[in-house]
Amino acid sequence: MNPAPTTTPSDGRIRTEVQGHVLLIGIDRPAKRNGFTPAMLQALAEAYTRLDDDPALRVGLLHAEGAHFTAGLDLPSFAPLMQRGERAIVPGLVDPTDLGRPGYRRRTKPMVVAVQGITFTLGIELMLAADIVVAADDCRFSQLEVQRGIMATGGATLRMAERSGLGNALLHLLTGDSFDSAEALRLNFVQRVVPAGSERAEALRIAQAIAQQAPLAVVATRLNALRAVEHGPVVAAQEFDATQQRLANSEDAREGVRSFVEKRAARFTGR
Repeated sequence: MNPAPTTTPSDGRIRTEVQGHVLLIGIDRPAKRNGFTPAMLQALAEAYTRLDDDPALRVGLLHAEGAHFTAGLDLPSFAPLMQRGERAIVPGLVDPTDLGRPGYRRRTKPMVVAVQGITFTLGIELMLAADIVVAADDCRFSQLEVQRGIMATGGATLRMAERSGLGNALLHLLTGDSFDSAEALRLNFVQRVVPAGSERAEALRIAQAIAQQAPLAVVATRLNALRAVEHGPVVAAQEFDATQQRLANSEDAREGVRSFVEKRAARFTGR
């Protein structure tokens, strides 16, 4: 299927492409280092919502065209919204930063991200809001909002501290310094570092491997792990019995047993 642009070229574009059960979501404004305009952020939310709403789609893969993932927000286009306290995304959609803000949905299906080159501000927040991140070894990361007189509000202040500890998070949040892929791996911001140019293929390999598993079980597993992080292991464990009973009575669970007995690959349907 050919990629379909969902915004105008002057505003930058978010391209989507379906490969099997994977929705590839491409940031496409390389002439501006993929800096996000309000229209692009809206289109990104629409793509994330499509992933969650289409039963044929099981995993998302966020990537970017050109040498860089994103330089972050295009501040001149976002400043008026910030000054008015408004958001670029209309209510009712899935929020790509997955913060649980009132009026916005949270993503349920897995999201894999491939990053390369400059990955600043919103770029870091998008990858931290995802589930698995593959980074090229040429990445330059920076959460530099303090250099612009504003604060990171896409999740960096929450997730950087959760992943790496408060001191490590504040080192980068308060200095706005630039750090590399090795540092991002050390801080648990990314899960894998690969040679530049191979990050998208590796991310797609991971996404396709996830897509081969039982969809209901994948979603339940992801949400329970997220609940443990956000609410604690005791709260997450309280869901075990009811969730396992629901899954065990699904068609996919029956297929899982049959495929085991018949010694073949399972053919899951998400039911």
